[in-house]
Amino acid sequence: MSMNKSLKKALMTALAVTMVFGAVGCGGKKAAAPADTKGKVSGSITGSGSSALLPLVKDAAEAFKKNHKDVSISLNAGGSGTGLKQVSEGSVDMGNSDVPAAAKLPKDKAEKLLDHKICVMTVATIVNKDVAAKVKNLTSQQLKDIFTTKIKNWKEVGGPDEPIVLITRPKTSGTRALFTKYALGGAQEVSNKSLETDNSGLLLQSVAQNKGAIGYVALPYLVKNDSVAAMSIDGVAPTLENTYSGKYNVFGFEHIYTAKEPKAAVKAFIDFITSNDYGKRIEELGYGVSSKMKLKDPNHD
Repeated sequence: MSMNKSLKKALMTALAVTMVFGAVGCGGKKAAAPADTKGKVSGSITGSGSSALLPLVKDAAEAFKKNHKDVSISLNAGGSGTGLKQVSEGSVDMGNSDVPAAAKLPKDKAEKLLDHKICVMTVATIVNKDVAAKVKNLTSQQLKDIFTTKIKNWKEVGGPDEPIVLITRPKTSGTRALFTKYALGGAQEVSNKSLETDNSGLLLQSVAQNKGAIGYVALPYLVKNDSVAAMSIDGVAPTLENTYSGKYNVFGFEHIYTAKEPKAAVKAFIDFITSNDYGKRIEELGYGVSSKMKLKDPNHD
């Protein structure tokens, strides 16, 4: 009996030693803590930038805070250029952008940031409903001529006899950069300063309220909103299906930029918004899932 007790004691001692060594990694450091920080992170998160990405980030923030009640999150729009500038300067934790950082920042500043690719954002051309009653489609050339004011009246493209009212975005806008590159072929839109805004909600409202108006917004702003009409380009409608298949080319990848080593709360939030669990919400909100894209141009922004 005593021999059994001695043997049992020896085995327990050996097991304890094994557990100690098992918890030690290379170089004698302790093993990293589990990645699951649910309910354990705290502090504040600030973000600014793309108004196109704002609905998704806000939705993710609300879901994230249900399990991280000690984290406060403050989010603003202002345009991709603004968000990238502020995260580069360290005045916010996250810079939300419709375009790569290098498109808005000097190379040395862009390289100091960490890029988190979140989803796909389709850009839709929208018009006032009085225009949509007669015009359902524009060719790429007609669209370019409208935004560069070569075409000034809707009757020139088969629409009502009324002036075209441009609802434009400032040059800091990432959505404008995408629209310029992929819808206008690089041509610069003529700014309408009296109605210019980078607030997508306000832009949509302006198109809805002004006869003859035309502008463009991220597709998620048209989910459950029929106050304006989306316009096809060269016969292709701005839908997720057409974006996935490569038929519709006016889209971009949405980014959240952070410092190379973001603080714990920010890292936990980024992990959450890019997780498979939250990914189910992306399409519900009108954004695209990157893995479904059939890219014709691998260098597409």
